[in-house]
Amino acid sequence: MTLLAADPDADADRRVRLRRMRTVATSLLALAAVVYVATLHLAHSVGGFWGYVNAGAEASMVGAIADWFAVTALFRHPLGVPVPHTALVPRRKDELGRGLESFVRENFLAEPVVRERLASAELARRTGEWLRQPANAARAVDEASALVSAALRRVRDEDVAVVVVDVLIPRLRQEPLGPVLGSLLGEVVEDGAHHGMVDLVLEEAHRWLAHHQDTFTDVIGQRAPWWAPPRLNEVVTDRLHLEAIRWVADVRGDPDHEVRHAIDSALTQLAQDLLDDPGTQARADRLRDRLLEQPQLVESGLRIWSALRQALVEALADAEGPLRRRAVTEAAAFGGRLATEPALQQRFDAWASDAAVFVVERYGAELTGVITQTIQRWDGTEASRRIELHVGRDLQFIRINGTLVGGLVGLVIHAASEVLS
Repeated sequence: MTLLAADPDADADRRVRLRRMRTVATSLLALAAVVYVATLHLAHSVGGFWGYVNAGAEASMVGAIADWFAVTALFRHPLGVPVPHTALVPRRKDELGRGLESFVRENFLAEPVVRERLASAELARRTGEWLRQPANAARAVDEASALVSAALRRVRDEDVAVVVVDVLIPRLRQEPLGPVLGSLLGEVVEDGAHHGMVDLVLEEAHRWLAHHQDTFTDVIGQRAPWWAPPRLNEVVTDRLHLEAIRWVADVRGDPDHEVRHAIDSALTQLAQDLLDDPGTQARADRLRDRLLEQPQLVESGLRIWSALRQALVEALADAEGPLRRRAVTEAAAFGGRLATEPALQQRFDAWASDAAVFVVERYGAELTGVITQTIQRWDGTEASRRIELHVGRDLQFIRINGTLVGGLVGLVIHAASEVLS
């Protein structure tokens, strides 16, 4: 059995207050008994007023003793006598735990209750009002940065490598690459997203040709016929270099150049072949397999991942850095929208409700099961004593009320008896 965790100072205070209320309740019972004994002879010999006093005192004793028995029976056997259905808490704590678990699950974790509570809480609006304040946005970013940094530091390269080798690469081998690349390439060409890459290639090609004439002429000169005069080779290679620069410049400066249209046409045809042509798809899959078989793939990927992780951790650690400043600005802006846009609030609240209901439906039984499992581990006697410390003082009011109400009922009954006799 497991003993309950205790706070000695708090328990000492609860014990004093419980003892004080017990004294009050027991004193009222003793007072009723004294009054009953003192007025018993007068009630029989004189009657009248003393009869009412004696009847009220007698009923007070009955009420006080009955409620004392009821309160005591919750935690122990009254006077140590094992009366049936007493000492309920130590004997039936497991049943009480299961009942409490059912009560919490049915009344607090039910879907209608969760949705109603979240709707009345106006979670989105209140979150937006809080987040729109720059100090609060900065605090939220600080906490999120600390969590993300801690999570990134805990991810080991060995674990990432295991995931890549055992999960990602086998999964990539199973997936046909052609249709995926074809769809992606088709969308890129349709949107013109590749034009920027073409411009970049042309720009770099023009810069390289302009600054590496000797390399260009050497490469072309090595392929000249052996019988050609050197001077002729120089003139030809210089002319070819000049024409190559002009041609690249023309393509770079003309968005409607035929070379650009040829590139678009070639990419469009490649995308279509990747979608429909089995031969092209097979070549794409073979290329994929060759790439995945390269031993440097995982190592290079890990180096890239390590570099990105280190850069992100350092950026998150810099409280005055651009990443944190940008995050604070965006968080405050999002908070402002969340506080003022009803449509966004409705979407946010609906998402929060759906998420809460999902958690409750999926894990509610496990959450409430903690109640039963915890109570089952408690020692019965210790649990009874601790529970009594927490609620026993309030239960003493039952004894006090029983004494007072019993006395009033006794007076009413005695008065009715006098009238009817």
